[in-house]
Amino acid sequence: MLEEKLKDAIIGELQRQAADRPQSLKVQGEVKSSEELTVNGRIDLGALVMVIAGSVAGGP
Repeated sequence: MLEEKLKDAIIGELQRQAADRPQSLKVQGEVKSSEELTVNGRIDLGALVMVIAGSVAGGP
């Protein structure tokens, strides 16, 4: 259960960042039906860490 919650949080944040900056970040792959993603570009690591920490802490 925790693993699935973390995976959803990471995928959601990467997709959000890619939508905000499509020229800088691309996320490819069948995110819900696969265990692998291809991510090309710059990731805001601080934002990703905050989402992961919030997910572990029980945040939205």
